[in-house]
Amino acid sequence: MSGITGGKTLAQPFFKRRVHQVARDLIGCTLFHEDVGGVIVETEAYNRNDPACHAYRGMTGRNRVMFGPPGMAYIYFTYGMHHLLNIVCEEEGEPAAVLIRALEPIAGIERMRRRRAPVRDLVQLANGPGKITQALGLGMKHNGLPVFRGELKIYTRRAEWQKTRIVATPRIGIRVGTRRKWRYCAADSRFLSRKLTAKGVAQ
Repeated sequence: MSGITGGKTLAQPFFKRRVHQVARDLIGCTLFHEDVGGVIVETEAYNRNDPACHAYRGMTGRNRVMFGPPGMAYIYFTYGMHHLLNIVCEEEGEPAAVLIRALEPIAGIERMRRRRAPVRDLVQLANGPGKITQALGLGMKHNGLPVFRGELKIYTRRAEWQKTRIVATPRIGIRVGTRRKWRYCAADSRFLSRKLTAKGVAQ
């Protein structure tokens, strides 16, 4: 598996940092659920001071995982149809998380296609947060699982991604804090959830 993923599993201290550092540094890393996964090409950052963050008004049953240890998967169900995968960051008790927005599939592609049927186009398999969880077979039963051991893992940045150009843009679908450039993208990736303009902003 190391030849596919590109390196070692990210250790828990990687996530015990500012959410913006983690969101940027996850670009080029590989996310795997069992033997299915891809390269992370797009993320978004959220913290407790952000009105768009689930933890903005304090702890609830839904967001409890965000207040726990870093490096845990925070998965929630939204719009009555999509599960979204976030990774908890910063110190325990300081809720912050990175939303994984897009992947470039590299392994288990036929399984992704079965889960995303009738979608066959490689670009469309995981170029959105709801598509990722469907393609990887993730749901609420994975909420609270670590991403540094077990069936769900994130691996260090692949060698060919070490010098990739990363840009920050406003987040997508956020009505508050719209000027905040808290979305991080691999600038030259064709697997982004929304393409960038020549000025590096979402179309």
